[in-house]
Amino acid sequence: MSSSSSSPIAFRFPPCAIPRPSSVRSATTLVPVLRPWRRSGTQMERRLSPVAAIPFDLSPPPIDHDLAESMVGAGAKVSDDGVVESYDNDEEALDAADNGLAVVDLSHFGRIRVSGEDRVSFLQNQTTANFECLNEGEGCDTVFVTPTARTIDIGYAWIMKNAITLVVSPVTCQSITEMLTKYIFFADKVEITDITKQTSFFVLLGPKSNQVMEHLNLKDLDGQPYGSHKHYSISGMPVTVGVGNLASEEGYSILTSPAAATTVWDILLSHGAIPMGANAWERLRILRGRPAPGKELTKEYNVLEAGLWNSISLDKGCYKGQETISRLITYDGVKQSLWGVHLDAPAKPESPILVDGKKVGKLTSCTSTREPGYFGLGYIKRQAASEGSTVLVGDDIAGRVVNLPYLAKQRPLGKK
Repeated sequence: MSSSSSSPIAFRFPPCAIPRPSSVRSATTLVPVLRPWRRSGTQMERRLSPVAAIPFDLSPPPIDHDLAESMVGAGAKVSDDGVVESYDNDEEALDAADNGLAVVDLSHFGRIRVSGEDRVSFLQNQTTANFECLNEGEGCDTVFVTPTARTIDIGYAWIMKNAITLVVSPVTCQSITEMLTKYIFFADKVEITDITKQTSFFVLLGPKSNQVMEHLNLKDLDGQPYGSHKHYSISGMPVTVGVGNLASEEGYSILTSPAAATTVWDILLSHGAIPMGANAWERLRILRGRPAPGKELTKEYNVLEAGLWNSISLDKGCYKGQETISRLITYDGVKQSLWGVHLDAPAKPESPILVDGKKVGKLTSCTSTREPGYFGLGYIKRQAASEGSTVLVGDDIAGRVVNLPYLAKQRPLGKK
C-alpha cells in the first residue's frame, strides 16, 4: 500500500478560511495540494491536484497558530494546561459519536517519532505487535509492557516512509519516551523524538465519518484495514489521515502540522461535525471500554487480562514480556478479565466488586450514561461472573456485567 495519494480532491471551505495557494515539489510520491479559489454557481470551491510531495517528516521549531483561539470562540472551556475540557455540549457530542459525527482535539495526547534504520527491529523488541509484517502506509495497535507483561499503555502506530509514529496517552508520553531511549544500545541506529508540540491530532467519531470523507474526496480510505493511512497536503503543509481512532476501529484519525490545524478543524465543523471536549471523551472511553493508563492499565494487570489480544504477536520471536505472555496462554493462566458494569448509582474507582458477599474484583473507572444511570469498568475473576451476571459494587450498589465494545473485536490467540 502506498503511503501517499492520489486523486484530485475538492474541499469546501467557509469564505472566512481562505489560505494562500501553494505547492510542494520533490522527486518522490504524489499528494494533492490546494489550488486557488474559483467561483462555481453560488458556491466557492477549492481544488486540489496531485503534485510531488516531500517526505512526511515533522521537525521543530513549532509554528504558532490560533486553533485554541478558534475553539474558545466556539465556546470551548480550556484548562490551565491548554486542554479543551468541554464545549458545554457533552450530551450532544456523545450522541453525535453514536449516531452522527463528532470531532475531538486530542493534541494533548503524546506523539512519539521513532526513526533510523533499525526502527522496525527496535520496536519489534520493545512492544507486543509484529512490526516486521507491516508495510509503509499500514498501522496497528501495540502495547507497552513491563518485562512481566504488566500493562503501561496502548500505542496507536503508523508505519511511515522514514519513521514510525506512535500516539500514546498524555500521562505516559514522557515515561515511554525515556524508556525507549534507555533501551537504545550503542550500535542501534534509532532516534526517539517527542513531536507532540510540533503536531496536532484530531479524531473523527460516528457513523457519518465515511460521508465526510467521501465529501472531501478521501473515500479511498473507506473500507481499508485499521491503521491504514495516507498523506495529503493543505497549502503545502502535511496532513495524514488514518483509519480508526483511539476509541474504535471505525472513524478516522488526523495528524497535521499546527499551522494547518485551524484549517482542518474548520473544514470538519463546516461539514457538520460536533466538537467534543476532553470530559466527554473520557466518558466515551469508559462507555466503549478502552483501557487507560493509571486505571485499567497498571502494573497490577497484565496485557491478556486487559483483553488486548489484537495487539499481541507470538510469532515474532523474543520481545519484552513475551515469555510471560506465552506462558499465560500455554497454561491458561489468565485469572481475571476486564468487564463493563451497568450501575444503579455512581461508584468510586477502587471499590470492590462482590458476588455472594465475596470480593471477586475491583472497579477501575466510572461515569454517567446518556440515559439515567451509570457505567463502570472493572476487573473480575474468571468463573466468578459472566455477561448478564449481577454483582454488588462497594457496599450497596447493584450492577450488571456486560461486554465492552472496544474489546468485542479482540480475537484471543490460540495456545499453539
